[in-house]
Amino acid sequence: MYQLAQLNIAKFKYAPGDPGLQGFMDALDGINEIADQSPGFVWRLEDESGNATGIRAFDDPHTLVNMSVWEDVDSLQQFVYKSGHMPVMRRRAEWANRMETPYQVMWWVPAGHEPTLQEAIDKLDSLTSHGPTEEAFNFRTPFPPPANPTGEDS
Repeated sequence: MYQLAQLNIAKFKYAPGDPGLQGFMDALDGINEIADQSPGFVWRLEDESGNATGIRAFDDPHTLVNMSVWEDVDSLQQFVYKSGHMPVMRRRAEWANRMETPYQVMWWVPAGHEPTLQEAIDKLDSLTSHGPTEEAFNFRTPFPPPANPTGEDS
């Protein structure tokens, strides 16, 4: 059985702690709570603060990461586009710079696997270099989970 891992990054206009990022920070706990309670939610990357804002995956301190695992694409899509997450996403341009390269990637992982940041960055690099494939894809071009060794889809 497989589950859906996702990474999204944002290159913020402000450094963590800057007042310009306060609106985002004020919304973050509520958004994480919505995710945690959403149908299909499995796991999310977090540090001791309960979110991932203190985790640095890139040299640029303005680049923050969010990584989570879901039961399937539909569960993640419901959270992203049809929950209380959407009003915050609509405000993204207030806090984050527009990115010219992909900022979100999805891939299938064996059930129970918590992906590493390096694994996620490799998937984002793959999507950037090769476009959507079975190994790394996006909402616009999703791929089904791999077949189980028995030949059945999960």
